[in-house]
Amino acid sequence: MEHVRIGCACLVGLVFAFTAVSKLRDFGGFARSLPELVPVGHALVRPLAAAVVALEVLVPVLVAVPAAMPYGLGVALTLLAAFTAAIAVALARGRKAPCRCFGVSAAPLGARHLVRNGLLGLATVLALLLPGGQGATGGTVVAAGAALIGAILIASYDDIVDLFARNS
Repeated sequence: MEHVRIGCACLVGLVFAFTAVSKLRDFGGFARSLPELVPVGHALVRPLAAAVVALEVLVPVLVAVPAAMPYGLGVALTLLAAFTAAIAVALARGRKAPCRCFGVSAAPLGARHLVRNGLLGLATVLALLLPGGQGATGGTVVAAGAALIGAILIASYDDIVDLFARNS
């Protein structure tokens, strides 16, 4: 179970690193997208965007340090809950804001983003609850590699869903 915990923690850290980098690459676009998701005054848009990115940067840093890993996972779980709530409220209000989680995307927010966040939340909870210990180096490398593949799949989630939707 140690390797599952390590894999889940690496997955969460990598996904948040991807999202932070993608938002930093187009910070202005990310900031402009926020009012579509959350009711925020114009003066607070950029500080809110900066806070989100700062917390996203903090997650992989804390997850990489064994003693700080629970704090990083806690920040990740809090962010995922906030993102999920914002998406659910936007969907309930009929808003078709584009997903800016992994950079510029034309894909509007939808139920699939709630599913994606739910899966990431499950990985975060598993990383928090599974027992820790000394994992074998080979198993740790395999777990980290699997996490990298999982993070790439999550970052490409919209494209994968669109691909299967077109072919069905």
